Amino acid sequence: MPVDFDQPSWEAAKYPGRHVAPVGAQAGARELAANVYELDPGAVGSPLHVHHANEELLLVLAGTLSLRGPDGTQFVSAGAMVAFPRGPAGAHSLVNRSDAPVRYLVVSTTNRPDIVEYADTGATLVVLAEQRLAYPHGVDAPQKPVIAEAMRAAADRDA
Repeated sequence: MPVDFDQPSWEAAKYPGRHVAPVGAQAGARELAANVYELDPGAVGSPLHVHHANEELLLVLAGTLSLRGPDGTQFVSAGAMVAFPRGPAGAHSLVNRSDAPVRYLVVSTTNRPDIVEYADTGATLVVLAEQRLAYPHGVDAPQKPVIAEAMRAAADRDA
């Protein structure tokens, strides 16, 4: 199904000044995600993050976008394309620091599960097939007691 990039079908806004159109899903894609984003001046497209299972590709369609990554911050303008491999080398944040709207396309793989780390806050997001689990910084627990408790529960249940 054709998708109109000039007048995409926007989802209801989840974050201030950030508009998203899931053009890949609208076109029928099943194993790739493709989203058009439009950011109002000052809006954040994505905080600094790292995907451990997915690769992303950015194409700036209009305007100038601030891109923060492992090598610092740079400005990318319409026509620029940047790949974000999985892992720390692909860390990135996208913010509109200009005084005009910015529009861009992000295409990515959709491997599940995925672990997403947010470097500025220490939070972690676990993306499963049907749900997302968020873990703010500081909620992690030592592994051994958690597994020992699960083993006790299994022993009690199978008795």
